Amino acid sequence: MTSSVPQSLLDAPLSRERGPASLQRQLHDRLKQAILGAHLAPGSRLPGSRALAEALAISRNTVTTVYDLLAAEGYLLPDRQGTRVAALTRLAPIRTPHGATQRVATQRSAAPPVARRLSAIRVEPVRPDGDVALRPGVPALAQFPLAEWRRALDRVMRGTGPSVLGYGDPFGEPALRHAIARHLSVARGVRCTAAQVVVTEGAMEALALCARLLANPGDTAWVEDPGYRGARTAMHAADLQIVPMRVDAEGLCVRDADWAARPPRLIYATPSHQYPSGAVMSAARRLELIANAQRHGAWIIEDDYDSEFRHAGEPIGAMQGLVAQAPVLYVGTFSKTMFPSLRLGFLVLPEALAARLRAPLEQLLRGGHRHEQLALAGFIESGAFGRHLGRMRRLYRQRQAALREALSRHLRVPHAIDGGHCGLHLTVRLPGRYPDAGIAAEALHHGMAPAALSSFAMQASADDNGLVLGYGNTPAERFEPLVKRLSQLARAAG
Repeated sequence: MTSSVPQSLLDAPLSRERGPASLQRQLHDRLKQAILGAHLAPGSRLPGSRALAEALAISRNTVTTVYDLLAAEGYLLPDRQGTRVAALTRLAPIRTPHGATQRVATQRSAAPPVARRLSAIRVEPVRPDGDVALRPGVPALAQFPLAEWRRALDRVMRGTGPSVLGYGDPFGEPALRHAIARHLSVARGVRCTAAQVVVTEGAMEALALCARLLANPGDTAWVEDPGYRGARTAMHAADLQIVPMRVDAEGLCVRDADWAARPPRLIYATPSHQYPSGAVMSAARRLELIANAQRHGAWIIEDDYDSEFRHAGEPIGAMQGLVAQAPVLYVGTFSKTMFPSLRLGFLVLPEALAARLRAPLEQLLRGGHRHEQLALAGFIESGAFGRHLGRMRRLYRQRQAALREALSRHLRVPHAIDGGHCGLHLTVRLPGRYPDAGIAAEALHHGMAPAALSSFAMQASADDNGLVLGYGNTPAERFEPLVKRLSQLARAAG
């Protein structure tokens, strides 16, 4: 079989200008596309490296290198007689259906099949940047002690060797787990040892682990309504059947009929500071929930996302510590107490469950972020973490008071304020004639990112209308003009 220089290679000379594609890369791409596009038929013989180099005015070494690479990738088959094109499966071209427009064909090709469970995950509004005013859930980023954190990282980098670059303990660095266990025991009344702590990549991974490890597809999960959207997403991703459970002034509200009708496998709750209403679950409800969970073989996931920032009275202890061997999995995060991009959280497992899950978790997890984990352990043990929390409590208390004052003076629509004794946000309820979704959307155009209360509900009621206002990352002096603008937007919407 004779060979000749493919015309498709000679149509345009190879570019010799300095750029991202070398002569070798250009030739490789042209030959590969000629093979994939059937311009070079299977079995056809390519010219020798010297002949192609002369035709393209490039070095023979360049051609030889490209031939060798294409042969390694399976496009060419070298033998004693030269180099032939390999036989490849041809992909059928995408054709526009008869009578359909190109637009429809493009839409079909742009929607590949995905898992059915994804259809249950609600698409939420686009999240604005963290620096936008009034965004809930964002701490005071400018107030974080970066210099002290940098020193903690430097100490770890100087004091550890190459071994820390490898995989770590799947449960997390032992030093950090011990530090977390000691902190939780003192600050939150959690009963645990380091052996029960699993370090996770934020609270979301902890919730996903709970759903994957303790429930089967089709099991029932109770979640607060309105409640944290991330919890719903984690349950949907595990193929669980979600039952929204209403909250009131005492938190999650469960009736005896609920246990009879739809007994859960998992129960998600934020008892110390319900998100987003700010309600605190009463002691009676906590004990009743634990007792019923034990009776029905259910697990309670306690998300204690921002309870370190208690602004009035003594701290509310964790539900996990109320009863020994309670069926409670305690979830926490450093996104609020440190900063969100740290991406470190933790899961505290009941003692017997931690032993049972040790082997599966060793296969599911790979210890990472080791330098950050060790730096955080030192940050906690040195007292820097406690000092930072103390400063932030005072700051957030001042900012919340300033926001309340601004709302009282400048929000010229009927409203009621929920919560306020803890955390980084206030929930302002509005009458239904002031649609919260429209107000929140319009506020984005004015540099504000309050969240619509209705967006947190699965089965929204007339009461689920309002704005969730974050004050953690917004300086107090900005609240008066911001609330004045919000008032104007609310009145225009109403």
